[in-house]
Amino acid sequence: MSTLIVLLPPRDPAVPSQEWQLPELPFVLLDKSGRTQRAGRSALALLPRASSTVLMVAARDLLMMPAKLPPLRGPRLRQALPNIVEDQLIQDPQTCHIAVDPQPLTGGRQLLAIIDRGWFRFICEAFAAAGHRSLRAVPVTRCLPQAAALNTPAEVAEMVNAGEPVMAGPATRATAPPGVAPGGAPGVPPAVSDGAGRGAAVIQTAPALLLEGAVESAVVNGAPRVELAIARGVQGEGLAVPANAVNATLSALAGAAPVSLYMLTEVSGNEPSLAATSPAKLAAYVHGASPLPFEQLARRALACRFDLCQFEFASQPWRLDRATLRRLRLPVMLAVAALVIAIVGANVQWLMLSRQRDAINTQMTELLLNAFPKTTVVLDAPDQMSRQLQQLRVAAGELSPDDFLSLADGLARSLAPVPVNGIAALDYHDRRLDVTFKPEVKLDADFAKRLARNGLTGAIDSNTGKWTIRNGQ
Repeated sequence: MSTLIVLLPPRDPAVPSQEWQLPELPFVLLDKSGRTQRAGRSALALLPRASSTVLMVAARDLLMMPAKLPPLRGPRLRQALPNIVEDQLIQDPQTCHIAVDPQPLTGGRQLLAIIDRGWFRFICEAFAAAGHRSLRAVPVTRCLPQAAALNTPAEVAEMVNAGEPVMAGPATRATAPPGVAPGGAPGVPPAVSDGAGRGAAVIQTAPALLLEGAVESAVVNGAPRVELAIARGVQGEGLAVPANAVNATLSALAGAAPVSLYMLTEVSGNEPSLAATSPAKLAAYVHGASPLPFEQLARRALACRFDLCQFEFASQPWRLDRATLRRLRLPVMLAVAALVIAIVGANVQWLMLSRQRDAINTQMTELLLNAFPKTTVVLDAPDQMSRQLQQLRVAAGELSPDDFLSLADGLARSLAPVPVNGIAALDYHDRRLDVTFKPEVKLDADFAKRLARNGLTGAIDSNTGKWTIRNGQ
């Protein structure tokens, strides 16, 4: 089963929903054995099709917060979630989509991921309309190095140039990179959300990762703008900052905690030949960043268990929407045409066979009436012809195979080792002969075979012990 992994850009809050558009998206296509088939950047309509599609959602579009949930499931839990988080949001919670992390936290709490419902619906419907039926969306901060160790206090930050999230993994070095002070870590302030539904937070440590280049041409004091995404254990936040302010921002956010900084590399469209997005250009502003290939980030998305497509956004590949109906139009038309042809063919054949039957019945009736003109009513021509012929044989003095004498003669020839005086009674009626043998007579196993050789059939009644002899022809 092939898998397509796509990195989504953050939403621009200044653009109204009527003008939302997705730019060319970086992607990786993996086959069922995990080998890379294709990688690059493409418009949504030109993305390769796969059995399943994994979307990495930008950190700036998500607000992640722990909460204690009531013991509810399904639609009832969905109705209760806005009431649980409304005190933490400026935006109306009814306009947000809230997903629940299946992995529980300590203290009986669970992590919630909050995203603008309109933006998330736009993304899901756009990919569904493009033919991607099995969708799964994961937070991009869960795709960072060592992000699978969600129960550890390790913290991650990620930076992406405008439109593409930059990601970070947990701190793995005892010393901080240049521009970030090392040291310990006190408590972490809670996350907040602005009116556009974007998450922002002050964090204790900020190991960070930086994307290769800026997607937009936005320049602040000569430096391109990048996205800073922050992961604090299982939680993650994001914000946009100028590239020359990345180290200062991380230093202010991390305080005295150690930080690991990463730069996202090998993203199509950010090749070194493109000066505006050259890693060397960003390296002049950001110091101490380690490279992180985009394919490595994409493969980590496969291991993430937190699927944001929940409740009404749950993947339903069997749902018949317009895109599916368009794809199924030709097969359905062919199936309907085949069914119509089969029905018409069956009816035509039935009509032909019906006419043949009527013609044969007419011929048999004519033959009966020609042979026996006195026949007044024809109900079953073959049976009536057989009975009329039998009557003629009897009238001519010929023995019928069903007569008593014919049956008795065949029985006598079939007795062989059975003595003739072993028969207690013979009863002839309805063209059959009932034979009762004396109790002391034991018939051999070949008696029925001898009857068959003489043109008769015999069957014994287990209740009375009588043999019924009939003409076998």
